[in-house]
Amino acid sequence: MSGVERVTEPTVLVLRVLMAETEPIWGLAVVKQTGKPTGTVYPILTRLEQSGWLHAEWEAEGVRPGPRRRLYRLTPEGQREAERVVAIYDAKMAARAESARP
Repeated sequence: MSGVERVTEPTVLVLRVLMAETEPIWGLAVVKQTGKPTGTVYPILTRLEQSGWLHAEWEAEGVRPGPRRRLYRLTPEGQREAERVVAIYDAKMAARAESARP
């Protein structure tokens, strides 16, 4: 698995949503939970899937009315990497906040 090259604040928000879910989640639900636009979230989901951090599959037909949704869940390795990346990001943000104090 290759790593995720850029770990931005929106990437961390997406990872937090995915880490909190016990069941697969569709993209629009990630958009709503992060408060970020679709043009930000879907490229992040694509990068995470290409990196092997996410497993994605289309919802079965006939499960509900309307178009099928693409469902995402972290792979076991993706879960570990997400936890590691989020912890590093949180530590950097805490250090930055601490150094900004007068």
